[in-house]
Amino acid sequence: MTDGTLSLIILGLAVVLFVWNRLPVDVVAVLVALALWASGVLGFTAVLAGFGDPVVIFIATLFVVSEGVDSTGVTAWAGQTIVRYAGTTRARLLIAVTGLCAVLSALITLNGAVAALLPLVVMLAMRIGQPPSRMLMPLTFAGSAGSLLMLTGTPVNIIVSDAASEAGEGAFPFFSFAVVGVPLVIGTIAISVLLGPRLLPAARPAHPAADLSVHARTLDVHYALTDGFYRLRVRELSPLLGQAVRELDLTPYPGVEVVGVQDGRGRTREDAAIDVGDVLVVTGPPEQVSSLTADSLLAVSRAPTPVDNLMTREAGVVEVVIPPRSSLVGETVFPGMHRGRELVIIAVQRMGKDRGNRHTQLAEGDAILVHGPWPALDELTRDRDVLLVDSPELVRRQAVPWGPKASVAVGILGAMVVLLATGAVPPAMAGLLAATAMVLTKVVGPRQAYRAISWQIVVLIGALIPLSGAIQASGGADKIADLIVDAVGPGRPYLLLLALFVLTAALGQMVSNTATVLIVAPIAVAAAQGTGTSVKPVLMLIAVAGAASLLTPISTPANMMIMSPAGYRFGDYWKLGLVVMAWWLLTAIVIVPLVWPF
Repeated sequence: MTDGTLSLIILGLAVVLFVWNRLPVDVVAVLVALALWASGVLGFTAVLAGFGDPVVIFIATLFVVSEGVDSTGVTAWAGQTIVRYAGTTRARLLIAVTGLCAVLSALITLNGAVAALLPLVVMLAMRIGQPPSRMLMPLTFAGSAGSLLMLTGTPVNIIVSDAASEAGEGAFPFFSFAVVGVPLVIGTIAISVLLGPRLLPAARPAHPAADLSVHARTLDVHYALTDGFYRLRVRELSPLLGQAVRELDLTPYPGVEVVGVQDGRGRTREDAAIDVGDVLVVTGPPEQVSSLTADSLLAVSRAPTPVDNLMTREAGVVEVVIPPRSSLVGETVFPGMHRGRELVIIAVQRMGKDRGNRHTQLAEGDAILVHGPWPALDELTRDRDVLLVDSPELVRRQAVPWGPKASVAVGILGAMVVLLATGAVPPAMAGLLAATAMVLTKVVGPRQAYRAISWQIVVLIGALIPLSGAIQASGGADKIADLIVDAVGPGRPYLLLLALFVLTAALGQMVSNTATVLIVAPIAVAAAQGTGTSVKPVLMLIAVAGAASLLTPISTPANMMIMSPAGYRFGDYWKLGLVVMAWWLLTAIVIVPLVWPF
């Protein structure tokens, strides 16, 4: 049995396993690599070469860049901007995000655009009550169409342009692909809006992300947060010195209430006389608190925290729960109390009921609202005495639009776009430079960068790349292509276009579109020259068909990126994908011969 036949058998078995959906897709990909080695189709080094492929490196770096953009609140800002102008209806939002993805795909490739917009679209879907599965597949399909808006949108465009030049008919101009790309984008978005609800599953991911974009408003509903808390430090000449808290006469200041007293070290003082350096935690109308501060010669050591300003670029609020065996059990706390150097307790709940301004002796299961700088809140993730309800990192990236270092993240992303658009460096190098810049500027921490990478996708792509090479090198794809070209015969240019589209699109569902076009382009040029047909319309059709990787999740990394967040199964892609592909075929068959005659 020849290597070509073996590679096609392995490809067929891989398709069966993918459709069966009982094994993780990355495990199937590894089994494919092992089968190529065990059957002798590829050697040991060739089987592992895929993990060092520049495409794999580029995809991994895109996750880091996307993490930097998302974690600094750029995604939240973009979401708010889109909602402000597009509203909250599914159709208008879908048009906005898919149109944006199409443009970005032309600039930073499909994978980069989807990686950057994925968190935003998931957040918007949850906000309008739609399952992410109804929006993520249209996102990638529109991005695939957008890659045909300019020459650098995808390596496929460059391959066919070089093939046309080598065939003696000249390369394609930079924006010539837009003649086909624009109607493809418009039609893809229209199909997604009109037919998406019928053809897309209402699937939900196994572990959906929480929408924390209105976190402050949610806390306001669940906690009795009214006036802000002021921390007033007692100075040397204050008339309050020596008085007990219960003896203070606050009748001249209507609405002002002393919640608690702490000494200079943050320890609670209940019955002791007020001393220099003590801090009175008070709440009440701002004007009355100001009068008390002036009359009693107090100093404001911490400004109030109004509900509307709980979330800022510098500080925020998180909710913690007291777990069993916590050392905090039995400790007395009150709203406005200082914990450590930077954290302030805003509210306390027990059994779902707010305790108000009273002192509370903590018990297991009590919930506490804590306000402080984001770095101090992040430290709570390592505190075994409390359980965080929501991660401060997730709260910050969703509830604080355009947070700290957002401008730096956007600048790095913009620089990467310029490098990709100009071709100054290879795509993998542009991604590495951007990812490294994200870490060096501390937009993303080293551990955060590693966590951001989807290692399942890295393993999947790295393990499947050798299969593409095996199919091409062993002649397996050539056998199928030769049969189709022979069946078409001479003098039938439209039938030749149809056959090449079907061949390219079929191979592209299981093999990377770059490898597919590398396989089909020489065959297409030979077929065109052998039948007396111009090379350019044939190659432009190959570019369209090469981008039509729409029927399976393994056809492009972008399709894989959305699989888990949307809760898709392997067989969910072909329903909408087949309709969109039919539009692409119709567009290519009609428009390409008009612009590039046979």
